[in-house]
Amino acid sequence: MQESNAMRDRLLREFAEHYMEKLFYFCLKKTGGHSEAEDLTQDIALQIITALNKGTIPTSFSAWVWQIARNRYAAWAIAKHNRNESITGVDIGDYEIADESETILDEMIHTEQMALLRRELAFIKSDYRNIVVAYYIENKSVREIASLLALSETAVKQRLHRARILLKEGMDMAREFGKRSYNPEKIIYTNICNKPGELGQPWTLMDPKLNQNIFLACYDNPMTAEELAIEVGVALPYIDDIVKHLTTQTLLIQTGNTYETNFTIISREAQKKIHSYYEETIPLLITYMTESIDSLMAQFEEADLCYYGPYQSYEEAKWMLLPDYYADLYSLCESSPKIKLGNTKKNNNGIWDVVAFEKCDFTPDPVGIHSQTNGFVHYRFAYAGIQNRTPANLSQDETYELSLMVKKQSPCNVSVAEKLVQYGYAHKQKNQFVPRVSVISQSTQEAFGDFCQKKDHSTEFVNRAERMRELHQIMLKMVDDINRTVREILYEDLPNCIRNNSTMMDALLESICATSHTLSYLVKHALASGWLKYNETTSPAIGAYFNMP
Repeated sequence: MQESNAMRDRLLREFAEHYMEKLFYFCLKKTGGHSEAEDLTQDIALQIITALNKGTIPTSFSAWVWQIARNRYAAWAIAKHNRNESITGVDIGDYEIADESETILDEMIHTEQMALLRRELAFIKSDYRNIVVAYYIENKSVREIASLLALSETAVKQRLHRARILLKEGMDMAREFGKRSYNPEKIIYTNICNKPGELGQPWTLMDPKLNQNIFLACYDNPMTAEELAIEVGVALPYIDDIVKHLTTQTLLIQTGNTYETNFTIISREAQKKIHSYYEETIPLLITYMTESIDSLMAQFEEADLCYYGPYQSYEEAKWMLLPDYYADLYSLCESSPKIKLGNTKKNNNGIWDVVAFEKCDFTPDPVGIHSQTNGFVHYRFAYAGIQNRTPANLSQDETYELSLMVKKQSPCNVSVAEKLVQYGYAHKQKNQFVPRVSVISQSTQEAFGDFCQKKDHSTEFVNRAERMRELHQIMLKMVDDINRTVREILYEDLPNCIRNNSTMMDALLESICATSHTLSYLVKHALASGWLKYNETTSPAIGAYFNMP
């Protein structure tokens, strides 16, 4: 009994939240007047609520709701015809009475397989398609369609019958088409933004759930505004305004009267392929990278220098050294594209791009990079909630104060310096502010270069240098293989409008192979190998560093 009541309550909530507005527009289309539409909507809602309260639990809730709606409309149309016939002479053919002879296909079309219908419309001739769209999607009567297309009603009925047969055959086929069936909550949007627009783009465009639904519906699937209105359950005038705005903002692209999503959504299937490849490749790459980094730091130590400065331990600095070392490898690989996302000029003076991923439970904790002012850079790690221990961004004033600490100069704004202590980027020592970040100094690297030019190096130094050169060539070959394999996986996954755009493909490859996606696997396997370590005492500023002259 409790389960039955819980199911009833859930269906009542679902009806109120997801069907009332759609029912009103259905009734408005059928009746042509707000007052009559409101009355008919209330009549339908009352019948549905009464049935649920009496214990009816339909097998397919959506199909059941729309069957009641159509039956109640048919009863309304007949009653209105009977009232008006003797006065107005209105023909009952003006109303779309439920056709008892309609096939099972018609029920499918009116309920949960509308998306399947749209898929199949792409495979039938325009003569049939135009009639099906007008009848099933635009809710036009046979008489209206005949007038619109300059055909007889008999011809319309014949073509509609033929279209039903063609669509039924297609809908019964297991086409390899429309492989995505996304829900907004299953998508991660990555906004790569060098400069936001004056209206807060891209965030103000990407955050609204309605916009997300539109992007998902139109991805690799051109749709008209009318089709979108039905797909997302919003009145056409609102959809018209939204899709036009999203088109001017370049997130949709218009071809004729259809709209298509103009950015990439990388499917779970493609990510799974990349994941499997990375799980085979990255552990060996990490072995070579960590050996090379350890050797390089040992070379600096032999030169009485510290590559990462005096403010972090080597264990802490590793969190910066690993992604930075990979970035250098990637930049030196000939197959690595140099085109980056985030540089596309947009309306309202914005410079940004968008990439989306279907959420997956097998991908590692992501790694981000925040490049900010005054030479400050911070790799941020979702692993163990590390990124939550510091602010998402530092202000220009904060990075300036931190740069003063690195230069061993007195603070300009003590209250800002105190904030940096609170965040974990600095600490106080004998009333002086001391940074807790790595420092990559150009002068230190120049000094190391001078040291390498000497001829009286130890045997260990020479052997390490030779081994590092050998590993460098191996790693460049591995990065080249990563670039090639990921490009092939992406090419198979993406729509033609993206994969045939070499600039976009290069930018996507750079986005995945050079930054967060690949770095997340590097960190995962560096942790698994024990080379990276983390506990509750680890500095919250790991991954942060300054580039200093």
